[in-house]
Amino acid sequence: MATLSDIPFSLLDLASVPTGSSVGDTLQRMLRYAKHADQLGFQRFWLAEHHNMAGIASSATSVLIGQVAAQTENIRVGSGGIMLPNHPPLVVAEQFGTLDCLFPGRIDLGLGRAPGTDPITSRALRRDDMRAENFPDEVSELQTLLGPDAGDKRVQAYPGANSQVDIWLLGSSLFSAQLAAQRGLPYAFAGHFAPKLAREALALYQQNFQPSAQLEKPYAILCLPLMLAETDDEAAYLGTSSQQRVLSLMKGQVLYLPPPVESMKGIWSPMEQLQVEAFLGLSVSGGPAAVKSKLEVMVEQLPIQELMFTNDIYDEGKRLKALELVMELKAS
Repeated sequence: MATLSDIPFSLLDLASVPTGSSVGDTLQRMLRYAKHADQLGFQRFWLAEHHNMAGIASSATSVLIGQVAAQTENIRVGSGGIMLPNHPPLVVAEQFGTLDCLFPGRIDLGLGRAPGTDPITSRALRRDDMRAENFPDEVSELQTLLGPDAGDKRVQAYPGANSQVDIWLLGSSLFSAQLAAQRGLPYAFAGHFAPKLAREALALYQQNFQPSAQLEKPYAILCLPLMLAETDDEAAYLGTSSQQRVLSLMKGQVLYLPPPVESMKGIWSPMEQLQVEAFLGLSVSGGPAAVKSKLEVMVEQLPIQELMFTNDIYDEGKRLKALELVMELKAS
């Protein structure tokens, strides 16, 4: 049976802009965060593609991946994910093939089929909504473009062919779990915003996995919201930043990360509180003892090989400290 010491820890980041900060300051903060994670021994650092969302600065995902990889040494860097229907597969293959040439063996390409934005912005991206129906075919196209150079392909990704890029399928439903299992690809489930289907999707992937040239055995990541501090009370206080932002998301408001508040009373209604808490249903919050206990239960009960965390803490120092605390849990 796996224990926390056996499970790699990774991070998902959206380059969240704290209230009162600029995008430039936020991106520098993100780079410091990634370097600290690299020094602490985290397995991977992924960035998520979103568009037209004030408060989330990770829209140019492949650009940020290159910057993070350039300023770190060992951590794998990638996308969590690239929303494939927004981009021609050839362009994605060329971008990630280039990243692989610059940082060989350190680049992950996580793929999703959602728009990562609203319908109006989807049209601005020249997105064809029907392309989501072609997601399995476009995954195959990317595998071919990034795979061995057969020498007889009329269209080639250059750079891209013969790459070491690891392709992952990401999902918040059962569709990608089934597809990842059929293709023998590693799978990451977005439990940080879709907790209800986590157990079913991970079990489906595990039970239906077919070995492939890329992967002999199933390998699944579960992404969770982490809110870790020195004490339970401090974690609850810091967690109000994330609660406020989820509430803003549900109201269609801007998504800057606000400072924490002493109480959410008066900020949300009882119904809104239930909705936010359901959204954050897999959140792991508390001091070290509480978080360790919760993570041990998840590792014991769920068929996962890696844990990935979001870490939406407003204060940079406390955010960096949370990384230190969670890595200490592996050794305790």
